[in-house]
Amino acid sequence: MIEVNNLHKSFGDIHVLKGITTSFLPGQTNLIIGQSGSGKTVFLKCLLGLIEPEEGTISFNDAIYSELSVNEKRDLRSKMGMVFQGSALFDSMNIQENVMFPLRMFTKMTLSEMQDRSNEVLKRVNLPDAHKKKPSEASGGMQKRVAIARAIVNNPKYLFCDEPNSGLDPRTAIVIDNLIREITDEYNITTVINSHDMNSVMEIGEKIVFLKDGVKEWEGSKKTIFKTDNQAVTNFVYSSELFKKVRQMYIEERN
Repeated sequence: MIEVNNLHKSFGDIHVLKGITTSFLPGQTNLIIGQSGSGKTVFLKCLLGLIEPEEGTISFNDAIYSELSVNEKRDLRSKMGMVFQGSALFDSMNIQENVMFPLRMFTKMTLSEMQDRSNEVLKRVNLPDAHKKKPSEASGGMQKRVAIARAIVNNPKYLFCDEPNSGLDPRTAIVIDNLIREITDEYNITTVINSHDMNSVMEIGEKIVFLKDGVKEWEGSKKTIFKTDNQAVTNFVYSSELFKKVRQMYIEERN
């Protein structure tokens, strides 16, 4: 479980995060949504420990991150998996070597053990025969699945995803969404996803935190987001013609 209490972050005179308080439970897909400039990326980087807030706390299973020793922080980071927006695979390594990278950093496994573990997670993301390919030989959807395999290879307790569907066609995006959801459930991971994709929200948004101008404007689930009267949320959700139609259908049914 991740608990965030009164989080503030500024860069010079720009106050980016303004007192965010929320929590993220294990076994759930937790989505952070909002327009560009809302503070989503800074919030995610604070959760990852890449940016230090000026005020407030972030707790991982009741352990406050800012109070941990250097060794304790390293141990916590070994329990985090990260799927980057552009996959961030190493071009000089083949797919299996990319997946094994966290094991080399954080474990004392033998080469044989690392290979066995990487084979296991590559099979889990439906890439059982891609080991020797270079990332440049893989499609965008395959690269995302490799990134997910690398993120879970060390059996993390926490999984962070930054725009995991960026650059993917709608069909492949649904595959990636469902894979993240399945893995979250199977491993009971606390998963936090940065997204602007309303399709992802409706597919896997068990908990949704909506940010606007650095403030937590609303939080709820995909079941409740259509019912809110919060104007900022409805403006964001129904910015596309598709969701405008869905909103109108909901209003007509309610009346």
